[in-house]
Amino acid sequence: MIVHILAGGPSEFVPNLLAYHHEGVCWVGVDRGVVELLKAGIVPKRAFGDFDSISEKELQWLKERVPHLDVWPSEKDQTDTDIAIDWALAQKPEKIRLFGATGGRLDHLFGNIQTIMKGSDGAIELIDRQNIVTIHRKGEHVIEQSDSYTYVSFIPITPIKELTLEGFKYPLTRKDVPLGSTLCISNELIHSFGTFSFSEGILMMIRSKDEKQGF
Repeated sequence: MIVHILAGGPSEFVPNLLAYHHEGVCWVGVDRGVVELLKAGIVPKRAFGDFDSISEKELQWLKERVPHLDVWPSEKDQTDTDIAIDWALAQKPEKIRLFGATGGRLDHLFGNIQTIMKGSDGAIELIDRQNIVTIHRKGEHVIEQSDSYTYVSFIPITPIKELTLEGFKYPLTRKDVPLGSTLCISNELIHSFGTFSFSEGILMMIRSKDEKQGF
């Protein structure tokens, strides 16, 4: 089983959900994301949230259409998205994809990045119109070249020991990467497959489409 979660982030950052809608996918809605799923013609199996971002009329509409709608209090120790991630992990799926989790408030963005750290290597993908974000732990990992996501960046969540990049335009060999480093931003694969490996730490990988932006 694959679980797809749509959170309540700004809709302009959400990719075409129907491109990810296929047999074997379990959809989960979070807060306003439930409304957006139904508007796209997708009925989620589960829905979570305090639903403080929608009207009472919209909430009643959801209750009539969603089989399992879990309404939580607004004052709680987890975000709505975090609750949905915990439920999804308990189902032991092959993969979890999180949409609607970027744009808007930065506190929610960084909180959502924290939630995807709960999964094993690359098991949870945070996806928007331009990026795919995954978290990886020590070991060797294989990455396939993509015509859509041409840029590959590695950002240390913790200090990284002995990072090696093979098959990349800018290779590395057993390089220590400290927190705060931008050394591994905007790399590119030059072969069909590449590998990255490191002996210690937690690394965030971001695959991005070329939108001709630079900072």
